[in-house]
Amino acid sequence: MKFSFVTLFPNLVKGYFSESILKRAIEDDKIVIDFYNPRDFTTDKHNRVDAPMIGGGAGMLMTPQPLMDTLSKVKEESPHAHIIFLSPVAKRFTQNDAKRLAKKEHVVFVSGRYEGIDERVIEAQADELFSIGDFILTGGELASMVVCDAISRNVDAVLGNSDSLSVESFEESLLEAPSFTKPKNYEGNEVVSEFLKGNHSKI
Repeated sequence: MKFSFVTLFPNLVKGYFSESILKRAIEDDKIVIDFYNPRDFTTDKHNRVDAPMIGGGAGMLMTPQPLMDTLSKVKEESPHAHIIFLSPVAKRFTQNDAKRLAKKEHVVFVSGRYEGIDERVIEAQADELFSIGDFILTGGELASMVVCDAISRNVDAVLGNSDSLSVESFEESLLEAPSFTKPKNYEGNEVVSEFLKGNHSKI
């Protein structure tokens, strides 16, 4: 499966995929990650990708042209790419969304900066919009990485142990039970007795 990040700051994202499970998934060709920087597509003579809001308002918005041209290039190279924008006003991203999107061939994350993205880009290009919560971040990269991580875990063979997925929280609409490891007694704090007895119905 392929993931693309449309971002002004690709290095913010690259580091996350250089360690642990997702690094191995890339090395094993289970997932592919690439990047498109809208600044590479701007026609502004000063290389700008943002402008003041029309009608007033604090801050700057990402302008349409660089993003539209970036996404045109993405679609030229990958006609079936599924384009996702992250926004705090969108519907909440869930585990069911992660499982569904893991079946896609190519998912593209568009990361906003400044005060966001000109709405015309979203209306023209978004296949889906998601929120990861009712709070504001300084940019969309972190939210995109959260969603990408959740999707990646559901891609075949990314996790070494397939049972890890089947017993996780939100599977079968239930939350995962608490977890314990050795020692059974740590400074007087003991593992819950049902776990020691292996009573799975009570667990």
